[in-house]
Amino acid sequence: MIGLLASLCLAAAPGICAERLLPGDCDPDRAAAWTAAHPGLTLRGSRCAEAGDVPALTVEQVAPGVFVHTGEVALASPENRGDIANLGFVIGETAVAVIDAGNTRAIGEALYGAIRARTALPVRWLVLTHMHPDHVFGSEVFREAGAEILASDRLPAALGARAESYTDALTRQVGPEAALGSSLVLPDRTIPATETLDLGGRTLTLATHPTAHTDNDLTARDSATGTWFLGDLVFDHHAPSLDGSAPGWITVLASLASQPAARVVPGHGRPALDWPAGAAPTAAYLEALVRETRAALDAGESLGTASAHVGSDLADGWQLFDDFNARNATAAYRELEWE
Repeated sequence: MIGLLASLCLAAAPGICAERLLPGDCDPDRAAAWTAAHPGLTLRGSRCAEAGDVPALTVEQVAPGVFVHTGEVALASPENRGDIANLGFVIGETAVAVIDAGNTRAIGEALYGAIRARTALPVRWLVLTHMHPDHVFGSEVFREAGAEILASDRLPAALGARAESYTDALTRQVGPEAALGSSLVLPDRTIPATETLDLGGRTLTLATHPTAHTDNDLTARDSATGTWFLGDLVFDHHAPSLDGSAPGWITVLASLASQPAARVVPGHGRPALDWPAGAAPTAAYLEALVRETRAALDAGESLGTASAHVGSDLADGWQLFDDFNARNATAAYRELEWE
């Protein structure tokens, strides 16, 4: 028994319903209490859930005890149900740590299902690499399973500032059924610099970083295998997305690339990359973006003129380039014009 499956519907649209997993015991009173704490939903019933009753994400073991789910390189949509980010977990001798929770509650539940298909050990920690919705909307599932949610000490303010817009956008992007039950939760504890988690027989070292992809980036390194979860500090195939500082990101990547790792797990793209070679495409894109933006500023170009062409010749090797490059150019211009 891994929990309770609650049959839930939208109060405003009773025809839109889905089952959602409540990890833990099978007391039906839990379903009523959970529904009461989530306005906008109604409860139709509940049933006990075995491991096989819950969809499980496909995961790949990239190193002993280290598992990664590869999200689709795409924008969130009803077709992919928001499954667009790489997620992972590390199984120790006494505990499990999860790295990122996915874009919806349903994805978080399916990640939990993948864990339970492999171990009954307690899920002690959920580590969030940054505040973007495709990495955090599944978090509540793991809190309910008993995990402590950990993140950079700058994540609560960043996520809080965008919580309403992220929540509104999710339903538009993936549809009301896929988004049903999804809500944002803040971390239980924040990490100002570094912390080491003991999973039994292996440790996971967490580290925060100066502003780069965002102002709240955090990485997690497994001691047993040298696997380094870098979140969106490294993109693979998926065009980079700038939501922090372009020069800062370049500096952080250079620092990371100077440190050895057996492999790294990027936030998007393939499940594992060689290191430091895996940093090169992201770094090259950012360096060119900064170089071209500074040239546009030196030429006196307006934001509109610059953002229309800066980086436009960098598309080779990147999917979703047209969805992100102009936005990145705009962000870089607004940052660098004050140098």
